[in-house]
Amino acid sequence: MSCNYADGLSPYEDKGKLGIPEKFDSLDEVAGKILILAKWIKEAKHVVMHTGAGISTPAGIPDFRGPKGVWTLEKKGLKPQINVSFDDAEPTFTHMAIISLFQTNYLHYVVSQNIDGLHLKSGLDRTKLSELHGNMFIGQCSLCSRQYIRRKAVTSVGQRELPVDCPALKGGKLSCRGKLHDTILDWEHELPTRDLGLADIHSNVADLSICLGTTLQIVPSGTLPLATKRKGGRLVIINLQPTKWDKKADLVINTYVDDVMKLLLKELNTPWLPYDPKCDPTRQPLSEKEMWQEEFTKREWTLGARAVSTTRKRLSHPENKAEPKAKKTKDKNQEKPIPCQTNNSANASGEGSKQDAEVDSVKVEETGDEITNLKEEKQNDDLVNQSETIVKQESAQLLQENGSV
Repeated sequence: MSCNYADGLSPYEDKGKLGIPEKFDSLDEVAGKILILAKWIKEAKHVVMHTGAGISTPAGIPDFRGPKGVWTLEKKGLKPQINVSFDDAEPTFTHMAIISLFQTNYLHYVVSQNIDGLHLKSGLDRTKLSELHGNMFIGQCSLCSRQYIRRKAVTSVGQRELPVDCPALKGGKLSCRGKLHDTILDWEHELPTRDLGLADIHSNVADLSICLGTTLQIVPSGTLPLATKRKGGRLVIINLQPTKWDKKADLVINTYVDDVMKLLLKELNTPWLPYDPKCDPTRQPLSEKEMWQEEFTKREWTLGARAVSTTRKRLSHPENKAEPKAKKTKDKNQEKPIPCQTNNSANASGEGSKQDAEVDSVKVEETGDEITNLKEEKQNDDLVNQSETIVKQESAQLLQENGSV
């Protein structure tokens, strides 16, 4: 059950404001705001979406701070009545709408606080996603830091070691000798360096940040969208509950996220892509060579060592900040894009994603190039650590200016 994730975390008192009453805009208000949002998306050069637990509630996964959220009910000694297992949960309309927006070049990056793996299941490319709090379907090596996809959700949280060897090989012969551990953060853990670094870069470059289904209470993930505002961009918040940053937003829409995405796709003349298990890395058929241990596969979900530096360099040039919008047609018989063709989850590097239909082994070449890459990786991580420090300082300053959550 998905609530077991919350039960596995360490005790922590300050879980933020809980059970804030939900608000609903009128249908006319929502329709008017959708027109504004669609116009801004068409005008924007770099759009980033920040997703929270609210986009997964239609899949049967409870949120945390809503009127019936995990933390809200926990305070009353209760548990959510609706609680689907992570294994059975499927991507929602919003998850698949995000894929549709990527394929029409209206969206360029996603920063997620969710650990439910639904972005992975939707077919979202690893190079387009920062997972700030981990993923229940991913294990990471303690030595080489490579990440691997699991067919079933892990049963541990808190980055605990699993009885699984790392599949990576050195020179195609020697085992990496590392052990896989879950990627789920506990309260005191630092955010993953590369994911946070990319989230910070994209949030600063974005001229439009859209927050979906989050109260933005967790720091620093909840303050990343404000980087867009500081750089002169627009901030949109779509959530049922009021958030701390509503007063800083250019547009606030209070209604169900799925309803917003349905109207938005229609206004953008963008076809919606339904969930297809064939594009879900946790459910795709595997060859014997792709299987590993304890439901783990040899399929990677790794952000490359140079992902941060490559992205920073690419986005530092204005002409590279966004690809041109795809030309739209009003043809009712318009052929729908196929998610498997362009949004397959695959091994992710700084240069883009790669996918091997049959993975024999992951080779780590022991050459001079590898030594150079390791040096560059250390330099990149140092840069991201500096970025993380700045984010934390800015978050603390914002919290001090606006009072405690």
